[in-house]
Amino acid sequence: MVEDDARIARFVAKGLREQSYAVDVAASGEDALYRAAINSYDLVILDVMIPAPDGFAVCKELRKSGRQMPILMLTAKDAVEDRVKGLDHGADDYLTKPFEFKELLARLRALMRRTASLQPAKIVVADLVVDTAGQSASRRGIAISLTSKEYALLEFLARNSGRVVGRAEIAEHVWDEEFDPFSNLIEVYVNRLRRKIDSGPVKPLLHTRRGSGYILALESATARNDA
Repeated sequence: MVEDDARIARFVAKGLREQSYAVDVAASGEDALYRAAINSYDLVILDVMIPAPDGFAVCKELRKSGRQMPILMLTAKDAVEDRVKGLDHGADDYLTKPFEFKELLARLRALMRRTASLQPAKIVVADLVVDTAGQSASRRGIAISLTSKEYALLEFLARNSGRVVGRAEIAEHVWDEEFDPFSNLIEVYVNRLRRKIDSGPVKPLLHTRRGSGYILALESATARNDA
């Protein structure tokens, strides 16, 4: 999120984290471009009136550099010309201030679905169903109680089902820039998640690939040396 108003930035970031998003905050265009150059973001919330370069210039530069993540522009301006300028510079959507937080969430969900593969609202892995709109999960029709962070981890693994994802990739997409790479927090949450989705008389879905990371898939699709 790129926002120079500290009060708004704190409010929105706090709300997004409570909704299972990992959020980095930049207060200037220069900082935003630097972060985008060294990190891979799923989406950018970009205020127009930020310290140079402004939001329009940042949006244009991100697209020029080949960054294809969705961009939602925020501004206090509501003139048609400003909305058109933002979209012409590569923004995917536009929201004027003040705005309702629930509308911001709805727009973010819609933008996150606009990927090349048109991700469905419900992700199905064997008999596990992850409802991205309701931020809930069930297996064999039985609801699974998850914390906000457990859900975020499960959704990320489900979107990458059948593929091994490493700790660094998980930290980047599920946690934020303050995550300590030397902590065992990821292992703790993976174990919590495994106990919840693989409990009872079901085939295990969440596996550890030693030295590589984790994979969400049926056991037959994983290596025999999984732990």
